[in-house]
Amino acid sequence: MYKKSIFISLVLIYLVIIAGAVVRMTGSGMGCPDWPKCFGYIIPPTNEAELIWTPEKSYQKGQVIIVDETLRVAKSDFTTDSEFNPQNWNGYDKHSYAIFNPWHTWIEYINRLLGALAGLSFLVTLGIAIFKERKFKRIFLSLLAVGLIGFQGWIGATVVYSVLSPVRITIHMVIALLIVALLIYMLIEASPYNKSFKFDKAFKNGMIIAVILTLIQIVLGTQVRQHIDETIDVVGYEAKELWLQNPVVTFYIHRSFSILVLLLNAWLFIRNKRFILGHKNLKWVVILILAEIFTGVLMNYFEFPFLTQPLHLVIASVLFGFQFYILLTAFKEKEALSSTSLQ
Repeated sequence: MYKKSIFISLVLIYLVIIAGAVVRMTGSGMGCPDWPKCFGYIIPPTNEAELIWTPEKSYQKGQVIIVDETLRVAKSDFTTDSEFNPQNWNGYDKHSYAIFNPWHTWIEYINRLLGALAGLSFLVTLGIAIFKERKFKRIFLSLLAVGLIGFQGWIGATVVYSVLSPVRITIHMVIALLIVALLIYMLIEASPYNKSFKFDKAFKNGMIIAVILTLIQIVLGTQVRQHIDETIDVVGYEAKELWLQNPVVTFYIHRSFSILVLLLNAWLFIRNKRFILGHKNLKWVVILILAEIFTGVLMNYFEFPFLTQPLHLVIASVLFGFQFYILLTAFKEKEALSSTSLQ
């Protein structure tokens, strides 16, 4: 049950990453301008009329309306009179963004809902670790996972409060990958020892570098995406041919790094096969890297075809997960072989 709950948590985290990628692609990051609720509602509005002040209507404390292109928050539970009374409302002090788009709102809401489900799953895992497993290491790891998902939620709130600060978006993404890494470690720790792996120091060191390069690539990718977002603000969403017309230096570094990543992982694949190290998942790593390069080429040369942006990010996240799993198994040893015997 413990292992199954970890796996469910891992699936939910990847669903959150997918939803976050769709949020970024559609520009829905401010679909819910407050946090943790959405326009002050547990279930967000579907029509702008719900956010317009209405006479003789009951409002609950914390509910939000839009007045003169600003957000107003109900001070308490009350029913409106025939005229608007500003004394019943507080201004929203986190930011000045006050635009309602039902599509953006519900895309962002689904992203948050999946995050809440992931958090609940983490709590279930912690409960199983405490009351059933009763092992200090598993309790500690489960508690750490709960802490990380809670911190991730707080960072998500600061992303909204900052009106999508690029730095905070990058931190948000990196923490998601740290959670993925922790869950994969928990899965391996909860699984029986796999005796099919052979230890190879050169392979292990290569995998460490491969994981680091993938992380760097993901961070560089978020910076490229920042440039694209800034360009979209100027030229508009429909002018896709202009999004990378004047790319920043980060774009060229990101593109060149993909060749290095491919070559290193191809070497790892060959070494694994040559010395029968037992890491069968390396074929998926190579396939994912090729798919990542392919989606990158499509975006650059074919004006961002539909879904290529979220696919590019999701593939990178899955790639990191596979690589981290292989890195952990690379520390397992069936037969200690000296580096000289494998040259």
